[in-house]
Amino acid sequence: MTWHRVCDKAELKEQAGNEFAVAGRVIAVFVQGSNLWAVDGMCAHQGGPIAQGQVDGSCVTCPWHGWQYDIETGCNLLTGKQMLDTFTVEMRGAEVWVELPDAS
Repeated sequence: MTWHRVCDKAELKEQAGNEFAVAGRVIAVFVQGSNLWAVDGMCAHQGGPIAQGQVDGSCVTCPWHGWQYDIETGCNLLTGKQMLDTFTVEMRGAEVWVELPDAS
């Protein structure tokens, strides 16, 4: 696992998804107050842009076909099965960093 800088916190929109390309992956970062979450940015259904989905509490709805996920766990809300990878994310000063698996 390796830590990667994502962005400055000032670049993040609250109560919405934020999409970034990090280390060859698409990552969706969500911020609500002092809480940060990072998940795989592509829907498990057909690769829709998760960060562009509507956010309601900890639920994000994929804009393509309506699949819903818990941004804290990556679980699909219909099946309860984890379908999106989740990543540890933290603030370092004013910067957002995410820990991702090393490329194989």
